[in-house]
Amino acid sequence: MAAARLYQRKWAFIKFPIAIAAVALMAWLWRVWLPMPPSEITMSAGRADGVYYAYAKRYAEQFAQQGISLRVLESEGSVQNLQRLYGESSPQADLAFIQGGIGYPPIERESSSRLLTLAKVDIEPVWIFSRHAYVDSIQQLQGLRVSLGPAGSGTRQLGVALLEQVRLLPRDIIDSELAGVAAVEALKQGTLDVMLMVSAPESSVVKTLLTMPSMHMVQLRRTAALTERLPYLQTRLLVQGALDGVSVPARDLPVLTTSASLVGRSDMHPALQRLATHVANTVHARGGVFHAPGEFPSLKRVEFPASEEARRTLIHGLPWLEARLPFWWAQVVIRLVVICLPVALLALWLARMLPAYLRWVLESRVARWYGELKYIEHDLSREDLSGLDLTHFLGRLNSIEQHMAAFVTPPYLMPRWFTLRQHIDFVRMRLLRRRGR
Repeated sequence: MAAARLYQRKWAFIKFPIAIAAVALMAWLWRVWLPMPPSEITMSAGRADGVYYAYAKRYAEQFAQQGISLRVLESEGSVQNLQRLYGESSPQADLAFIQGGIGYPPIERESSSRLLTLAKVDIEPVWIFSRHAYVDSIQQLQGLRVSLGPAGSGTRQLGVALLEQVRLLPRDIIDSELAGVAAVEALKQGTLDVMLMVSAPESSVVKTLLTMPSMHMVQLRRTAALTERLPYLQTRLLVQGALDGVSVPARDLPVLTTSASLVGRSDMHPALQRLATHVANTVHARGGVFHAPGEFPSLKRVEFPASEEARRTLIHGLPWLEARLPFWWAQVVIRLVVICLPVALLALWLARMLPAYLRWVLESRVARWYGELKYIEHDLSREDLSGLDLTHFLGRLNSIEQHMAAFVTPPYLMPRWFTLRQHIDFVRMRLLRRRGR
């Protein structure tokens, strides 16, 4: 009997296969349904002498403390960063700093990969420095030697957008792609008239230009019209002494500003999205020249869809395990609890229930034979039995014995099996005596 053979070899045919299947299911779920986050990711930051490259290095230090290697890439700016996130430029990136306005209006991409905003992290002023004191509008840049920043930078894209607001094109100025220290030297030597740049106030280039003799910070007129047409721009106040605590700048100045956001690929592992948001909160939580402490990171007025993982992290912090355990240990414990524990409990339940079911099947079979024997004994008490009836009863007893002979009896059922054989012999003797009357 198959059930009896299975029960007798339950370790080989039931429990061991269940254990193997459980381990295989755990491995599959661990690998496919809830994979571990990668141990290395890439971030595209900015120019090596820029503030956001320095921020990215701080990110790398924070990630390294959690066992994640963050590779920081230098770039020409936000446009190149965006291309790397979309996979349109090599090497590709998982995270990047994106200047406000780069995603406005929304850019249609052939790539199915979407981007998610993990956090807006800072305010970036739009600095315009000129060797000429009379410059106070975008129209006056016509014909001047102007640096709009290198190709691939967010500064150039914003500069072109500002020119378009007054119906100018890059060909209407003497366009230059100089940036950073090279642009500062060109201003000093008189080979460049105006430099436009988007950079944090902490930038060494900005501080140099603000303190350079004969260099003027352009105060644009009619900025309200620009902020209305370009909604990613705002006007904020740069208060006197904000940059050195004394006299830089020498008076309160209204400055056009945009924002900087930490953007990631939508297929980035959810745990890494949470970790990146937590790191951003650590790095950018302090106040700045243009914002109060706690204003950033935030997810207000973002250009790319906000990450739900990032939103929960900003509101509630990291999940309980990730907040109390090292990152990798937390991921392992989560999978042990979510995958291994339920599968192990299911396997244990099956390892107990299947043998119990087989045992019930075997005991039911013996109980059924006992039931048939009881009916025969009950019928023997009738006085009107014929010889044909007695022959029929003997045939039923022989059938029970044949089934019992084919029955592979487990050791624990042997006492009942022998008892049943004795009862069969007892009933057979009664039948034979009834026939011999």
